Formats: sequence, C-alpha cells, structure tokens
Amino acid sequence: MSMDLDAPVPIAAQDQIAATILCCNCGAPIDGTTAAGALCQDCVRSTVDISEGIQREAVLHCCRDCERWLLPPSSWVSAALESKELLALCLRKLRGLTKVRIIDASFIWTEPHSRRVKVKITIQQEAFQGSSTIVQQTFVAEYTIHSHQCPDCAKSYTHNSWRAVIQVRQKVPHKRTFLYLEQLILRHRAHQDTVNIKEAKDGIDFYYGQRSHAEKMVEFLSSVAPTKVKKATELISMDIHTSTKSYKFNYSVELAPICKDDLVALPIKLARSIGNISPLTLCYRVGTTINLIDPNTLQVAEVPTSTYWRAPFKNLADVTELVEFIIMDIEPVGRSSGRFHLAEATVARASDLGSNDQTYFARTHLGGILHVGDSVLGYHLTGSNFNDPNFEALEASSQYSSTIPDVVLVKKHYARKKNKSRNWRVKRMALEHEEEAMNTASGGNRKQEQERERLEADFEMFLRDVEEDQELRGTIEVYKNRQNAKAGDMEMDEDSEDDGVPKINMDELLDDFDELNMDDDE
Repeated sequence: MSMDLDAPVPIAAQDQIAATILCCNCGAPIDGTTAAGALCQDCVRSTVDISEGIQREAVLHCCRDCERWLLPPSSWVSAALESKELLALCLRKLRGLTKVRIIDASFIWTEPHSRRVKVKITIQQEAFQGSSTIVQQTFVAEYTIHSHQCPDCAKSYTHNSWRAVIQVRQKVPHKRTFLYLEQLILRHRAHQDTVNIKEAKDGIDFYYGQRSHAEKMVEFLSSVAPTKVKKATELISMDIHTSTKSYKFNYSVELAPICKDDLVALPIKLARSIGNISPLTLCYRVGTTINLIDPNTLQVAEVPTSTYWRAPFKNLADVTELVEFIIMDIEPVGRSSGRFHLAEATVARASDLGSNDQTYFARTHLGGILHVGDSVLGYHLTGSNFNDPNFEALEASSQYSSTIPDVVLVKKHYARKKNKSRNWRVKRMALEHEEEAMNTASGGNRKQEQERERLEADFEMFLRDVEEDQELRGTIEVYKNRQNAKAGDMEMDEDSEDDGVPKINMDELLDDFDELNMDDDE
C-alpha cells in the first residue's frame, strides 16, 4: 500500500502538532507562539516588575492652622485623615501611576504623630507590549507630611491683608439683635470664609480675603434681617503696563433699629396702607419683615424691608425702658389670634405697691399666660414725653388720640435666682474687641468694667428670651451644658417654688462638643 506524501494533513492533526518551547527560567514547556520573552506565566509574574518607574515616596503639604491640604499648583482642599478625598490627593502625587491600571488603594495605619502616611496600591498591566499575560502587583507608597501655611491663614495673621469688609451696624442701646444674629450665623456656618471678626461700637466687622465671600455674607444678612446695604471701593494699586488694578471693597450693612418687644409709633399714612392698623403698635418679631401687633385688637401687620427703608421710622421705646407691673385683675375678652389672646387687665406699678393705690386699665394680647398676681413688664405711657414726630401726630389726631392707652403690656416677668446655672448653652463666635486709647488706667478700667456689665446684662436678657420664646428657640442651636448638668439636678428641689419659670426640655438640646468646653466669660 502506497502513501501520498503530498496529501493535506487533517485539521485535527494540525492541532496536535503545537510549537512548544521550554521556559528559559524554570524549563517548563510553554507555547512558543504566545510566550512572552520565552518565560512561562509564573516566571513572568515573579520576574517582571510593572511598578518600575512609579514614584514610591512623596511629600504632602498640610496647613497647621486650617488643616487643609495643598493640591498643586495652588489649591487647598479640606480632607480628613484616611478619607477618600485624601486618598485621591495621594494618588495624584505619584508620578508614573497613570501608565498602569489601579485596582485597589487603601491606607495603612501609622502612628498619629509620625507625620507619615502610607498607602497600599494594587495595579495591573500587560507583562510586555503586545503580550496577553496580565500581571498584578501590590506596593506601598510612603508620604511625608510637611507643615505649610496656606495663603488664607497667612492673611489672617497679617494686618491690612483683607480685600473686603462688611460693617454691620444697628443704632440701638443693646446687643440683643447681634446676639441673635450671631446664633443664626453659627447655625448656617456663614462665617467660615472670614479672615477676621472684630466687634465695633455699634456692631460687628467681618473681614474677607475675597470679594465673592463678602457678597455671599451680604446676601445671607439680607435674607434674615431688614437691611440697607451701601458699597464703596478703594483703589490700592495699579500696574500701568498691564492695566491690572487692585481694590478693597467696603460693604456698609445697616440693620433696622426696630427690635423685638419695641413700642412703635407708625406714620399714620403707613399704618393705613398696611391694613389700617392702629399707629401705636408693638413689635413681636423681626425677620425679613417687621411684624407688628395692636395689643388692643390683636390685629397684626407686616412692614416689608423695601417699604421700611423708603420711609424709615424709629421705635418709641425699647426694652431698656420696661417697667414692672402687677396684675390686680384680668378678664379674657374671648378673642384670640394664634398664640395671642385678648384680655382686659387692671395693673399697678410694682414700685407703687404699699405707697399708693394707683391702678391702670390696659387691654393686652397676653391673656393666655397672665393671671392675677403675676408680674408683667410693660411701657408706662402716662406722663411720658416722647420726642417723636409720629407720636406727636398721633396725639394731635382726633381719630387716634383717644385710643392711646396708659400702659402697654409686653411680656410676662419671671422671678429668677441670680447666678443660677443652666443645663444648656449656646455657642459664641471668637470676636476681636476694638481697642480704644485710654488716657488713664483708672478711667480705662472703669469704662471696661461698665461695658462688660452691660454686655453681660444683654446676654442674660437674650438667654431669657431663648427660654421664654419657643419660636425663637427653634431658629437657633441650643446645646447641652454637661458642666452644669449635675448642678442643675441638685437645684431641682430648691426650685420647686419656681415651677412657673420656663425651662428647656432636654429633648430640644443638641449634644455638646469639644468646641463648647470653654468658660462662659470667654
């Protein structure tokens, strides 16, 4: 039987005849058509280093003051230790890492004070160009943390480094508005971009390194209070070759001098235009609008910010002029509006008890909380002289002169013990006080002592408003005061006779944190 040597070989026979070679490292048979560098896959993984050329050590710059990290070339980002933001920053710092595929990356624990950060990185890449063998390797990159002050913090320690300033002013004899405004700023974190905050005579100055941050703050102030803003610019320097100019911006923000619990005499024309309310009203809330109420009828009205600044008016009396009265008799009328209940009361001044029998009749909006024998604060209009053109027009008017009451009751007065500790507290901003030139040490000390006592009295009045007004308390953040928690529990038995004094429930309080572990005087 003869065989034809030129006959074609079947396909199955071709598959069996494969070109094999021996691995040059371990001698294992491998496919010669697909072998990479005459090495088997195990030898390729053990001998080829795909991480060659990737940087293993780098430096991270961190600002010691604000704890932000430098993102080259000039950006500063906030990132916590072992966070995904810091991990992304670490991966950007390594040269050659973009040429491989990153499979996994994680932090390795280091001593907190070692100033070192270690990252374990897993990468994949082809063993050789055009090879089908994929190699996966893991290596550790070590970073050294260097302290470097960011430009924003450098400006805060340098005088006259600000680019924009907001001067917030209110011409009133107390600081209640600024204390409430301070709590709103802290709640919304609106002061984070400030370079410095300085307390001035009639307000607060906010300094910023950028104009956009100042404009953002101006918008926030306009959204929480009736304000009037004026803007001014000052040319600092100019480059005549490039026409580049540097300016400083000044924003003057004036708050309306109308505060909560103020007695207000409206212009008669304005009173008729906002609902024909009585011109003699009481301010019970100030927000983006001025909310007024007529204690005689419970009619309420709102004065928008634009309307107020077109024809501004002042208050007739403020909380510093309140007089204490005693409820001798009270009878509800039966009319109510929200939390206000109309009642007719007979009151006598607390200072007149025991000396005369003078009493006064008043209609009040506090009929829901007042009882016979209670103490209440109000404005005594009988015999008072007000240098106000709106009130003079009210007295001269035949329509409204007969409606002027003898007494306007404002709020219930609670007898509190002095230096009583509270189980709650509010956060305060770190303000830099304006230094004034003192001619003599003794005169300066007396003036500082009087100013300190006035500020303490205003702060105590604000804290009492927080306790008494639940609506006000809902707009701010009130924290637990763990330092006085035990002392407050010990005083529970002693305060059994003061059950009528408003108290804040523990459920309304937020958990304390480290920034609040400071003295109240700070």
